[in-house]
Amino acid sequence: MKIIHIIPNLKKGGAERIVIDIIRTLSKKKELIVKLVLFEDKIEYDVEDIKHLIEIVPSKVSLSISKKHVLSVTQLQDTFDFFKPDIIHSHLFEAEIVSRSCHFPSANWFSHSHDRMRSLENIGIFSVKSKRDLTNYFEKRYLLRRYRKNGGNHFIAISEDIENFLKSVLPMDLSNVFFLQNAIDVQRFLKPNHFVTSKSSSICHLISIGRLDKNKNHQFLIEVVLELRNRNFPVHLSIIGEGTERRNLETQIERLKLENEVSLLGLQDKVEENLWNADLYVHSAITEGFGLTLIEAMASGLPVISLDGGGNRTIMSNEINGYLIESQDCKLFSAKIIELVENKELYHYISNYATEFAHQFDINHYIDKLIDIYQKSL
Repeated sequence: MKIIHIIPNLKKGGAERIVIDIIRTLSKKKELIVKLVLFEDKIEYDVEDIKHLIEIVPSKVSLSISKKHVLSVTQLQDTFDFFKPDIIHSHLFEAEIVSRSCHFPSANWFSHSHDRMRSLENIGIFSVKSKRDLTNYFEKRYLLRRYRKNGGNHFIAISEDIENFLKSVLPMDLSNVFFLQNAIDVQRFLKPNHFVTSKSSSICHLISIGRLDKNKNHQFLIEVVLELRNRNFPVHLSIIGEGTERRNLETQIERLKLENEVSLLGLQDKVEENLWNADLYVHSAITEGFGLTLIEAMASGLPVISLDGGGNRTIMSNEINGYLIESQDCKLFSAKIIELVENKELYHYISNYATEFAHQFDINHYIDKLIDIYQKSL
């Protein structure tokens, strides 16, 4: 079986991490021939071991409502024609639009829905209320035509929330939705016995990993730190990631005089070591397709306290592997942090269970399921 995965680039991000793990594990299967296509040579991960499987294929699509579409996909089309894949599997919306602008109906096409694909929402031309709605309406029409021209399409939903969404917005002839939760390389995140922690035992060390954007909602976590400080609870929050909200977060930290309690660490190569040095993982995304970092934290032995982002409901169990907080309530969120730190018996129970729970999301089990889905589609 010949398989092509497509993603715009390999900059730091959850979708990019899972794609790397997928390619790395698929390539170990002797019966498979695998290729990873990027549109631009932007790689922020160590991929030396799979570099020979990566091909940079500059491609771009600009859709226009009033003018002719601009399609720069000749090189990508040539890649399909030469490689002759059985499976074409795209990740993230740019890869979706660009790849479907090519024509290769002899392959089975897969769209990996890492979140709700906003452009597939049910919007009629007479219910358009904004420019974004109008764009979504025309993008959906374009995609549905391209799906059908390429002989149909399959969707990978990473959570029940996304699965239900896709089934509610797709026409019957394109409703081939497979539920497959994301996975991690569990062994990478298991804390080794010889690891020596560098954190102070008198301070509760919180950690959060994610792109610094409005949806990740790190402002809320900073408010939580302020609440904890007001309760005289010693705490330090490390936020790993980069993004457009960095300056706003820095301003908030300075305004609240939390420079000693909150650190913006930027991008980190070995996030597992940052996790091993923490006590709790905290997550504040407003909407969440799945929550890959939650599983990584659990594999590292950390209880998780998270806001309800939709897609992470299926992986969170209160007082089992952490807490899921339904509303943006700083006081309640802070109370759960204090409860876990002060109740040592509960903390150790949740920590141990979280580690065991994470094993079911191991990339090797995931790949077996993914290959089975591919074979069923063929």
